Amino acid sequence: MLRIGQIEYANCTPIFTALGAHFDCASYRFVKGVPAALNAMLASGTIEVSPSSSIEYGKSPENYCLLPDLSISAIGPVKSVLLFSRIPIEELDRQTVGLTTESDTSVNLLKILLRHYYGFTNSFQRCGLPLAEALHEYPALLLIGDAALKGAMASREGYIYDLGELWYRFTGLPFVFALWIVRREAVAKKRGELAQLATDLVAAKKLAYESYEEIADACREREWLGRGALVDYWQTISYDLTTRHLDGLTLFYRHAAELGILARAPELRIFDAG
Repeated sequence: MLRIGQIEYANCTPIFTALGAHFDCASYRFVKGVPAALNAMLASGTIEVSPSSSIEYGKSPENYCLLPDLSISAIGPVKSVLLFSRIPIEELDRQTVGLTTESDTSVNLLKILLRHYYGFTNSFQRCGLPLAEALHEYPALLLIGDAALKGAMASREGYIYDLGELWYRFTGLPFVFALWIVRREAVAKKRGELAQLATDLVAAKKLAYESYEEIADACREREWLGRGALVDYWQTISYDLTTRHLDGLTLFYRHAAELGILARAPELRIFDAG
């Protein structure tokens, strides 16, 4: 069976819901986890394909290729990659910033924004504390996914910065948080299965775009976020991978290489079903 990573965040719910509801998934085995855990499983070969952090592809491009026309991106605000801060972001120079333990791409996006676009020198520490406790330890904390959405709902003071919005303000380009990454040995051994998955996912994406309200009615995230807010959140996300998305991704990789996060900016290799 084709082993597929499944991120358990609200931003992935539309695609996986549409895939499961409208397509034959009997030959797929879904493995659930947060982005950092799925990155590790993809790197080790425990799973063969996954919507995974963009930085994971950049670290080992020789091991991977990308499914076409698919991503988890923002063209402006993303609402679920947020920097919570006790002080204005302009005052964070030389401060130690707390980081989510669940992400790699968003962590490196924050480092690039603070260093390259604000000109700051910061130190960073991974932090698993709840938001209120973390902000007693650090002046600012980066959260992603459902934790960020819940933090924004609960926050009553301080400042909240949307990293998708900051990136777009500085670059005018989409930011690609996650890509559908495939291990190359899976391409060699399971090309037909991957071609079918790629086709199914693009079709599921189109169905999801057209049925957010119906998906919201049946999903568990509605219980804590609310139907209207959930639909609004999904409508801010881009699940496409256009030329503009690839331009934003290339710029991110270039900055990551300049800061030594990556050894070099990788070539982008797209899976060809033919």
